Amino acid sequence: MKRASRADSRIDMSQYKIEPLDVNGIATYPLATRPSKVTTDDLAQPVKAGAALKDFFEGLPNILAARELRELSQLIRAAKARRRAVIVGLGGHVIKTGLAPVLIDLMQRGYVTAFAMNGSAMIHDFEIALVGATSEDVDATLGEGTFGMAEETGRTINEAAIEGARDQIGLGEAIGRGLQALSPVYADKSLLHAAYAAAVPVTVHVAIGTDIVHIHPGADGAAIGQTTLHDFRLLCALVRELDGGGVYLNLGSAVLLPEVFLKTVTVVRNLGFKLQDFATANFDFIQQYRPLTNVVRRPVAGSGRGFSFTGHHEIMIPLLAGAILAD
Repeated sequence: MKRASRADSRIDMSQYKIEPLDVNGIATYPLATRPSKVTTDDLAQPVKAGAALKDFFEGLPNILAARELRELSQLIRAAKARRRAVIVGLGGHVIKTGLAPVLIDLMQRGYVTAFAMNGSAMIHDFEIALVGATSEDVDATLGEGTFGMAEETGRTINEAAIEGARDQIGLGEAIGRGLQALSPVYADKSLLHAAYAAAVPVTVHVAIGTDIVHIHPGADGAAIGQTTLHDFRLLCALVRELDGGGVYLNLGSAVLLPEVFLKTVTVVRNLGFKLQDFATANFDFIQQYRPLTNVVRRPVAGSGRGFSFTGHHEIMIPLLAGAILAD
């Protein structure tokens, strides 16, 4: 008598009417014939002791963000060669993490043609220029009501805004001019001071009430409004120069500058100027809605390239600078 196999003796207890699909007839193919996204040509190379900067970047894998970082650096070099704009938008954290000297160096080498700041970036840069220090301990001072009450910061910046309104210049230029007149000890560490000395435009974009200088008695809403509106319109003119190979970088501004940048794009196009074939990039700890939508996606939709890089500014921005200079 034939012994029943295990399969024959198994009792089917399922109440379902459909059976699992029999996969014994699946067709396969040789692995070597399959198109693959990653090959050995794309793999990283170990960093050698004493390696040059160029060797380091050439050794990065040709995959995902490493590949895109190289691509962005090539676009920035190409923008310089074609005399197209490279505009850097800055949030305050970029200045607080000590990156002004890196950006100043890129500017002096011709890789940055203009800067846009929010009010926080302006204030931190001003304080570094004046006393070589910034970023107060909010937790330690808010309870006593002393947060934001540094006398020189409030008085000098508000005076510069009033003088800027009088002379019909923007807030960024007014603060840079004011710093130059003060000849501060740490001027070489200040982006505002260095840019003003080089006649490189800096625009400052504020929302009244968001910055500590607005709580000082010397704040003049009309002057602040006039000078920051001047800077918005100046940024529109600068953004116009992105057409045909320029680059806009949003470094660490999650809300204000992405909103401002989007409005400059629509102004330029509404006035009939061509604004196509440029690149944008966002660098931040996390990728948030406004930078992704208003910087990386919408402005370059259908014509251009958008990048997003996630990581610490104090690491990612020097990496970008290194990639630009490594070629």
